[in-house]
This record gives sequence, structure tokens and C-alpha cells, in this order.
Amino acid sequence: MTLKIHIDDSAAPYEQVRAQISEQARSGVLPVGYRLPTVRGLAESLGLAANTVAKAYRALESDGVIETRGRNGTFVASAGSAAERELASAAQAYAERVRRLGSDQEAGLAAVRDALRAAFGE
Repeated sequence: MTLKIHIDDSAAPYEQVRAQISEQARSGVLPVGYRLPTVRGLAESLGLAANTVAKAYRALESDGVIETRGRNGTFVASAGSAAERELASAAQAYAERVRRLGSDQEAGLAAVRDALRAAFGE
């Protein structure tokens, strides 16, 4: 696992850690079941405070990207199960909101495409 923290980046260090681990897990660079370094170990290797890495791990666990197995460590979770459920739920809520606003499917899809382009910097 390779992570790089850019101090001059506008994103907070914990967000950089979260985003990079999430992307590496999603792309398969970190396979399901891969054991992540301890919070303290990763913090030391990145030159960050342990609380910063702990915050990133909590966010990743909340997103379903990683799972903590007590004293056994922290691992990349099953690909997408929790994330896919959350994505489907968010999509359903958005679709209902589009309908309530009286908009049509094309306008709703266009808004999503624009938001995704902005979020992914495309």
C-alpha cells in the first residue's frame, strides 16, 4: 500500500488518507482481505498524528470499505456490499426528490452527471 500526503493540498490529511485507501480498495490495488497497517504504524510512516489516521479509518469503516476485527487487525472489506447498499439508497432518495420537485428523468440524470463530473474533477 502506497499513500502520499500533500501538505499543500486543500484536502485535510485524514481525508487524503481516506480517499487514497478507498480508491485503492475500489480499484483492486488493495484486495479484499488485505490487512492494513495499524493506526500507529501508518501514522508513523506518513508523519501524521495517530488521531488523524484513526479518523480516516473510522470514516472508511463507516463507508464499508474496511472492517476492524478486534485484535486481529483492520482489513479491506468485501467489495462493495455495504457501499453498494448505501449507493442504492442514496440513488433512491435522489430519484424520489427529483419526482417531488416536479422534474423529469432527463433533468435528474443531467444534474447527477454534472455533480459526478465536478466531484471527480472531469
